[in-house]
Amino acid sequence: MNSQWKILVVDDEIAMRESLAAWLREDAYTVDTAASGREALERAREAAYDIYFIDLKMPPEIGGIETMIELRKFQPDATVVIITAYATVDTAISAIKEGAQEYMVKPCNPEDLSAFVERVIQLKNLQRENLYLRKKLTRQYTFQDIISKNPRMHEIFELVREITSQRSTVLVQGESGTGKELIARAIHHAGDRSSRPFVGVSCASLAETLLESELFGHEKGSFTGAVARKQGKFELAGNGSIFLDEIGDISPKLQMDLLRVLQERKFFRIGGTTEIPMNARIIAATNRNLEEAVEEGAFRDDLFYRLNVINIRIPPLRERREDIPLLAENLISRLAIETNKEVREISREALKMLMDHDWPGNVRELENALERAIVTAHGEVLEVENFDFLATARHRQTPWEVPGDTSLAELEKRAVMAALDRTEGNIKAAANILGVDRSTLYAKLKKYGLSR
Repeated sequence: MNSQWKILVVDDEIAMRESLAAWLREDAYTVDTAASGREALERAREAAYDIYFIDLKMPPEIGGIETMIELRKFQPDATVVIITAYATVDTAISAIKEGAQEYMVKPCNPEDLSAFVERVIQLKNLQRENLYLRKKLTRQYTFQDIISKNPRMHEIFELVREITSQRSTVLVQGESGTGKELIARAIHHAGDRSSRPFVGVSCASLAETLLESELFGHEKGSFTGAVARKQGKFELAGNGSIFLDEIGDISPKLQMDLLRVLQERKFFRIGGTTEIPMNARIIAATNRNLEEAVEEGAFRDDLFYRLNVINIRIPPLRERREDIPLLAENLISRLAIETNKEVREISREALKMLMDHDWPGNVRELENALERAIVTAHGEVLEVENFDFLATARHRQTPWEVPGDTSLAELEKRAVMAALDRTEGNIKAAANILGVDRSTLYAKLKKYGLSR
């Protein structure tokens, strides 16, 4: 739905300001207003808007051009439309030259206004898709792509900033699905190794002999099937980074081999006689408690100390539930692109269901749940029923039954009230939910004495 798009209307004339805002709200956009350039800049510093409609002349305040120039200093990519009742070629040229995307003359034609906003949003959607596809192709993510407002996560972000350009080994610990590889990639791509290889290895997915060959490589003829020389991951990583995922699952022999690499910073290919330098930064990750594994004798204490130079512990999602709305919004935007679905947002009731879930699979489970819901959704909004697969018996709702003493008119009134409540008074969105046009809905409001 359009409510995810935020628009700010700036005009010193209240009639113009409110009429323009009202029309845009009819199109289901989230619209705020400001009576001056100064007020507009204050609002923009508090929250970024997708589109700004700014009046050219607002005496005795700063004018539209000056407001736009100041706005560009902290929101360089903002879409700005200059509106004016004093249309001249010179002012139009000046507005466009200073960076305005469009120049409109009062009184604005509502249909032209709606068409323009729709074009801008289509362009912004394409830009977002292109940005996502570029990141997907390059897999270059930084800590800025890790979404969180949790204090513990922000401590991790600060630590990532501090260690990005160091060589020290990093151990990332956390439950399955918390984003350990994303943190590892952030460490790599935010530092001076970003232009060099990032090589990942899943230590849990390969048998000991295969993992040994994968890490160190082998010479031709060193074992049956070794028909040619093969470079290992340590060698391929060069001066970049090597990510050893699920390091807690490697065998005692490979623990010894890895300890030697960490101590001597060099290794041999299997069957080889030439020492190869190891210049890559090692970032290891595990969902196991390695301290307990050391105490139980399942993991070498000397290897643990070598790996645990810098320790990052990622909290599970159930300990940072305040991140669920942020993650859901971001994941819905991305997954809608991947699945080619028109889903744009999630209802408050469905979001509450996600907030109440314990998420044993953490962010990965949340992503999978949202993808499943998006694939099966038939509208632009994810509702509670799209997440029925998450519900336990005590969460499942009983079928709704019509009260026996309720009239048809009362049911219609309740339906109108529910639609308005869900859309927070947005007439166009409520009409879409009810399957009627705006004029019909206005008639129902008048009939039942309801207000928006």
